[in-house]
Amino acid sequence: MSGFSQPNVSSQNSRGSKRKKVPEEYAALVACMVDLYNVGTFNANTGFKVGYLNDLEKLLENFLPQAMLKAKPNLKSRIRTLKRDWSIIYDMLSGKNNSGLGWDEHRQLVVAEDA
Repeated sequence: MSGFSQPNVSSQNSRGSKRKKVPEEYAALVACMVDLYNVGTFNANTGFKVGYLNDLEKLLENFLPQAMLKAKPNLKSRIRTLKRDWSIIYDMLSGKNNSGLGWDEHRQLVVAEDA
């Protein structure tokens, strides 16, 4: 992937640099988390056991060497964002407070009432 020749830094703030959200990095993160889960070393009932972030960092470095994602703060923050976004989408589609939204399994897309 040619877009990873330099770190994706967008701005400076008082706590340091802030990375841009790059969809390819999120896709690689999810793929590496699935691989880590399938290995089974860090599996727990509700997620991963302590210490998985370091192994996840190593997996991602092999997958995206120029991305330079670190366990803390990069991966921890991105996982928190994925959890939050997943929770919002799950709540919209699962039934309670879904405001007429649903999932069309045949067409593989979100459907909504005209109103």
